[in-house]
Amino acid sequence: MVENKEVMARNLKKYMDKKGVNAAEICKALNYKPNTFSNWINAKIYPRINRIEELAQYFGVSKAALVEDSENIVLTTKEQTLILNYRDSD
Repeated sequence: MVENKEVMARNLKKYMDKKGVNAAEICKALNYKPNTFSNWINAKIYPRINRIEELAQYFGVSKAALVEDSENIVLTTKEQTLILNYRDSD
């Protein structure tokens, strides 16, 4: 079973890649200590809920998108179509 901090780390890396930002940019934008953020993305520690909320807002995603293991979520065809249509909309 994957630990919560590992899920969080994987999701952080995914959204960093999608947004095209690095750790230094996030730390500067959100006033985080680089060492603390490094511990999050390396799954050494788990961020507090207020930091998860800030990160979710920064990436424009829900808190659940950061903390839940999306690799184990199975979507129906209708759900997949809905997501694709949403992504294509302005």
